[in-house]
Amino acid sequence: MVENSELTSSSQDHISQEFQELKKAVGELHLRFCVASGQEFALSATGIREVIASPPDRITPIPNAIPLLLGTLNLRGRVIWVADLGQFLGEPTALNTERAEIPIIAIEDQDIMLGLAVDQIIGMDWFDGEKLQMVTSVPASVAPFLRGEWLLDAQTHQCLRLLDQMAILRSGRWAA
Repeated sequence: MVENSELTSSSQDHISQEFQELKKAVGELHLRFCVASGQEFALSATGIREVIASPPDRITPIPNAIPLLLGTLNLRGRVIWVADLGQFLGEPTALNTERAEIPIIAIEDQDIMLGLAVDQIIGMDWFDGEKLQMVTSVPASVAPFLRGEWLLDAQTHQCLRLLDQMAILRSGRWAA
């Protein structure tokens, strides 16, 4: 039998530690991001088709469209609507489109795909759905699109609010 010197006990321990870290993840994977006002939200990774960083000139404005729609984007031959998520949620601050790239979160359900333009992508994190709490004191414009919130820091009362992709996709606000 030939012994592989690369698989020593120290390298096996290292691999074992990596697998243990993967097993420690509890809950579901979520994408964290900020809208133009600086408010932070999350979306479940299972409902996200992809995340795109698009130059503003690739988004084609549509005349006479509602203000929260930035326009359309050609995503590998498929045309999708792109909306300012902050304005959709009732934020007074519009997304700054005068920059090199705009982060867009493409969400999809069946044949409906929508691009949600945000200010900044923060990253991916695991959150336990059992620790999701009822949302407290939120504007009426946001409430129908929230599934709950996680308390991130009890001392500062910092919360991360979880958005409902299906409620956003099926909203009557798109017909306004």
